[in-house]
Amino acid sequence: MGIQEKIAELEEEIRNTQYNKATEYHIGLLKAKIAKLRAQLIAGSKKSGGGGGFDVRKGGDARAVLIGYPSTGKSTLLTKVTKAKSKSAAYAFTTLDVVPGLIEHKGAKIQLLDLPGIIRGAARGAGRGKEVLAVARSADLIVLFVDVFNPDVEGLKQELYEVGIRLDRHAPDVVVTHRASGGLKINRTVPTPNLDDKMVANILSVYGIHNADVTIRESIGPDELIDVVVGNRRYCNSLLVVNKIDLVSSKYLDELEHKIGPFIGMSAEKGIGLEEFKERLYDRLELIRVYTRSRFEGTDYEEPLIIRGGSTVEDVCNAIHRDLRKNFKYALISGPSAKFRGQRVGLSHKLMDGDEIQIYAR
Repeated sequence: MGIQEKIAELEEEIRNTQYNKATEYHIGLLKAKIAKLRAQLIAGSKKSGGGGGFDVRKGGDARAVLIGYPSTGKSTLLTKVTKAKSKSAAYAFTTLDVVPGLIEHKGAKIQLLDLPGIIRGAARGAGRGKEVLAVARSADLIVLFVDVFNPDVEGLKQELYEVGIRLDRHAPDVVVTHRASGGLKINRTVPTPNLDDKMVANILSVYGIHNADVTIRESIGPDELIDVVVGNRRYCNSLLVVNKIDLVSSKYLDELEHKIGPFIGMSAEKGIGLEEFKERLYDRLELIRVYTRSRFEGTDYEEPLIIRGGSTVEDVCNAIHRDLRKNFKYALISGPSAKFRGQRVGLSHKLMDGDEIQIYAR
C-alpha cells in the first residue's frame, strides 16, 4: 500500500469515528500518523526536484506567489504589475511553468511568481500539484487568487494545509528537547484544556519520542503539537484577491465578502485594484525601510535597506556583509525605535520602519 492510500485509509477512519471524550485520543493518534505520512510526501517531492521551470532562484527583498485555479487571470496580473511576460488566454492551464516578475514599491523589490493553476487534489499530485505547491513553500507571502465565478478559497487553503503551509498563523510556542532517558517531562506556563499529558505522550510516541522535555508556553491543541513535532511547517501571511469584479454587481461583491471575508477586488484586465494590490502586498509582507548612515557621506535616503519587520541590528549586519556581524562594536540608532536620537544599541535591538542606523566595527 502506497503513502497516499495509507493517508486515505486513515482519513476515512477519522470520518467514521464519532468524536467524543472516549475517542479523542484515538483521533489524535490518527492525525499524528497522517501528518507523519504527509511529511514523507513533502520530503519525497523535494528529493525528486521541480524541473520544467519550477525551480526559480529567489530574488528581491521578499517573495510572493500567486496560488489559484486555472484561468483566473493570474498571468494578466503579473504582466500588468511587473515587466514579466506571462502567457494569458481564455482557456485553462495557459501557464505551465513558474513565471517570475519583479514589483518595485516603496523602495522594495518584491519577487512575484505566477504559478500554474492548481486543481483539487493538487497536494496529492493531481495536475503536477505537488511541484507547484513545493514552490509555494518558499514564499514569504501567499496570494490566494480567485475569480468571482469560482471563489473557492477554502479549497486553496486546504491544499496548502496538506503540504504543511500554515496561513496567517505563527509557529506554536512549544519546545521539545530530546533526552537519552528519563521519560517525558511536560511543563506548561499556561493551561491547555485541549491537550493533556496523555495526548502529548500519545502523539510523541507516533514519532518514536519517549524521552524528552516538553515546554508548552501557549494554549494549543493536538494539531499544533503535531506541527511542532513534524517540524517542516511553513508559517506565512496570506492576501486574498478576487478578480473579474467588473463582471458582477456591487451587491454580489458585498455578499461574497460576507461569505469569504475581506478581499482585494480587482479586474486585472482593466487595471482595477492594481495599486491597492501593490500596497497591500507590501503591508502583508511586513517590510520596513532602514536608512544606513556613514561618518563621511551621511544618511542614504535614496536606497533604504529593506528588511522584514521584527529584524534586529544583527540582521542588518548580516544583510550588509557577513564580516560586519563578527567585527561589530555598537550601533547608533535614530528614528521610531530609538528612545532618543543617536541611541547606542547592541545586536539585539529591534528596528522599526524609518530608522537610521550607523554601525561601528572593531
